[in-house]
Amino acid sequence: MAKLRISWRKSAIGYGGDQKRTIEALGLRRLGHTVEHSDTPAIRGMINKVRHLIEVAEVPQD
Repeated sequence: MAKLRISWRKSAIGYGGDQKRTIEALGLRRLGHTVEHSDTPAIRGMINKVRHLIEVAEVPQD
């Protein structure tokens, strides 16, 4: 399964609590933090909700 590298690039200050909880649910702890997740519909939905706060890249397969 494909992997996605998600980086938190913009502060969530001034955005709704639901978006802050989505950032937390993705496992992002602080600004600049990067995590990797499998490419699933649930993760894609969370990415879509906070796409203006994060940066997403596909991880190349070996």
